[in-house]
Amino acid sequence: MGATLGGLPADRIGRRQVFALTLLVFGVATGAAALAWSVTAQLVFRFLIGLGLGAELPVASTLVSEYAPARLRGRVVVALEAFWAVGWLLAALIGYLVVPRGDGGWRWALALGAVPALYAVVVRRGLPESVRFLELRGRHDEAEAAVRRFETAAGVIPGPMAAPSATPVPATRPSGLWAPGTRGRTAALWTVWFGINFGYYGAFIWLPTLLVASGFDLVRSFAYTLLITLAQLPGYAAAAVLVERWGRRPTLVVFLLGSALGAALFALAAGDTAVLVTGMVLSFSNLGAWGALYAVTPEVYPTALRGTGAGAAAGFGRIASIAAPLSVPPLLDAGGSGLVFGVFAAFFVVAAVGSSALPERRGESLDAP
Repeated sequence: MGATLGGLPADRIGRRQVFALTLLVFGVATGAAALAWSVTAQLVFRFLIGLGLGAELPVASTLVSEYAPARLRGRVVVALEAFWAVGWLLAALIGYLVVPRGDGGWRWALALGAVPALYAVVVRRGLPESVRFLELRGRHDEAEAAVRRFETAAGVIPGPMAAPSATPVPATRPSGLWAPGTRGRTAALWTVWFGINFGYYGAFIWLPTLLVASGFDLVRSFAYTLLITLAQLPGYAAAAVLVERWGRRPTLVVFLLGSALGAALFALAAGDTAVLVTGMVLSFSNLGAWGALYAVTPEVYPTALRGTGAGAAAGFGRIASIAAPLSVPPLLDAGGSGLVFGVFAAFFVVAAVGSSALPERRGESLDAP
């Protein structure tokens, strides 16, 4: 829901405005959750946290993709998304060091999550709006000022700006996602987002609990989760290189198939070492796939539809992120952790099949058809 709501206004009022607002919502709601006085209050705050986070992710990748040069665009977007792994690592550290310290440990953990609210001020005051968006809306003076600012910061002598050549384009309706020539891309992208969300959130939200159920104590399960999370960083690094060497589509397919393999091996793992190694394979491959997906998503649509398209795909994927954790208890009852991770592997394979129908835009301008 948050992703969809973030993408729509990003195509109407601008990427920067929505980005700053979503950070503010996420940070304030996380801080408020630390003060929750009941389960109902906690659920309300968690809903707002999800709303802000879901809206922020596709808007951020859209904004960065519109500023990055074509030859490095995929790598820059993957590098941006690598900070998701840094966040997971910090969250795992907080879970390991802070949460077990007492009954109020979870409150302190949530209080630390309020920091992004402060960064929203930095974004609002210091981050420029997308030049492509400004040009599309006919705000040529603002676009020129943004370009001059980058040239000055880079030490480039400003040259003459090209004369505006486009009439302001009205905001595109969401129905444009399913127009002829676009619907096939939308269907493929939604398939990938659904499959990767199902496998990822089903596995990693339940990972500490599944480790405890397998005989690990709470502190040890958090320690293993931390080590498995560390494997995300080299996964992102590998994807950042490969999206510019192999291309977005083959990189995404390979990492999704690697995720399926990791999930299948984890289902068969027996013993501490096997659990740790197969979990790291899953983590490495899955986050590499996430990086490639965020690189390709903004490239699927034209500028007028880019925020809406990225947000709608991410929003559809969130349905899977809700369904996957809910599916784990009945799957555990039916066939244990082997069935659980077998199902996750199947969804990764479905996502890989969907990836094969996405366009390959490596090295192309976002203005290209």
